[in-house]
Amino acid sequence: MKEKSIEFLNKAIADELSAVHQYMYFHFRCDDLGYDLISNLFKRTAIEEMMHVERLAERILFLKGEVEMQVGHPVQKIHDVKKMLELASEMETQSARDYNLWANECSQNADSATKKIFESLVDDEERHFDQYDKEMENLIKFGDNYLALQSIEHSKNVASGRPSET
Repeated sequence: MKEKSIEFLNKAIADELSAVHQYMYFHFRCDDLGYDLISNLFKRTAIEEMMHVERLAERILFLKGEVEMQVGHPVQKIHDVKKMLELASEMETQSARDYNLWANECSQNADSATKKIFESLVDDEERHFDQYDKEMENLIKFGDNYLALQSIEHSKNVASGRPSET
């Protein structure tokens, strides 16, 4: 029973660590281009994913398991913001699907505490998806002007000595 929960928790850690690495890469790329809004979204999400890793690891240790700090997927070197948002949306959708499935399996194995963790992670992943989806809608609606406005605002802040939102 607890072995299966530990297996799911470690799979989730691998997914979350992959997300941290991917989102921080996107943050660095967008920050370099002056896209402060999208850059900060990726950074905030990466930090939240790190907090997920911590919650998952704490549960594994409570279950007397070993925390495997494996990264599930290598970072994809994407430079196009639209493609970044598409990948981020896919990652969040897949995580929500997996966590729903694992919550149900934990429930069947009488591990309601791990089930609750996965259910709360589903809420977070769906919220992340919604944020990326909104950014994608803005990008589609306003085109390159959406990114240009962020870059102009960033340049104005730098020129006036105001820090960017990073």
